[in-house]
Amino acid sequence: MQISPRRVIVLGGTGFLGRRVVRRLQQQGCSVSAGTRAPGAPPPEEWESGVQQVQVDLAEQSVMARALSGAGWVVNCIGFYAETRQQSFQDVHLAGARRIARLVQETPGQRLIHISGIGASLHSPSAYVRARAEGEVAVRSACPDAVILRPSVMFCLGGTFFGDLQKIAARLPLIPLFGTGRTRLQPVWVEDVAEAVACVLEGPRAKRKVYELGGPDVFAYRDILRRLAARTGRRRLLLPVPFALWRLAAALLAPLPKPPVTHAQIALMRRDNTVGAGVAGFTDLGIKPHSAVAMGLV
Repeated sequence: MQISPRRVIVLGGTGFLGRRVVRRLQQQGCSVSAGTRAPGAPPPEEWESGVQQVQVDLAEQSVMARALSGAGWVVNCIGFYAETRQQSFQDVHLAGARRIARLVQETPGQRLIHISGIGASLHSPSAYVRARAEGEVAVRSACPDAVILRPSVMFCLGGTFFGDLQKIAARLPLIPLFGTGRTRLQPVWVEDVAEAVACVLEGPRAKRKVYELGGPDVFAYRDILRRLAARTGRRRLLLPVPFALWRLAAALLAPLPKPPVTHAQIALMRRDNTVGAGVAGFTDLGIKPHSAVAMGLV
């Protein structure tokens, strides 16, 4: 099949970030497919008509090759935060990412955008964080022209992150902290990350291979909770909880279909999640990211 530069497949296209990327690329005039494990599900309401849902399976080379066929760009938004008996972090973030990168490299004219995350480290004690970093290395090795985007913790207007924390602040008189709550975060609006993908596809602005994407506001985690608790009009106490107890809780909750806390989330809260010094970011893409404070979310 002939490659079309305006044809894009977004892997993980029905997920939190992926479905926004699909919509933004539609607005840009691209012909967009969404790679998903369950292509028969109803499409997200954000999409315009015309999005084709395509079956993907990271473990099956032939299935992935068919899914990527004809696309000028491949955007890998697949995220995986809790291991199962069927899939590990290595399966998704390393082996799966490597397979995608190799397929793109083997297809003349095809380009790859790989979504990773701030804080990925080969030396992390966390299997999740290591797998994300190993996946980056594998992608760069297999597909040197790939562009890697590393967003900080993402939020949306509908509730994810700030909205979820607001519910906790409204319900609990005693709010547990990750450790002492001093971990610094640089939350980024998910729509700004989707805009970054669109800018990379445009070509001229994307002159670097790695971009770290954080919003304009930097908070300590405990300060976010203080701000949100103040909105309730009620007194709320912040309780430091050692990370060892959080890991125990994650282990006990792991069998649940959607555990409220995972080892991956805990690992990310152990270190500051902010844009590194001297790293390319939104400014290099010509984007002014939105402030969660200015948007009235915190």
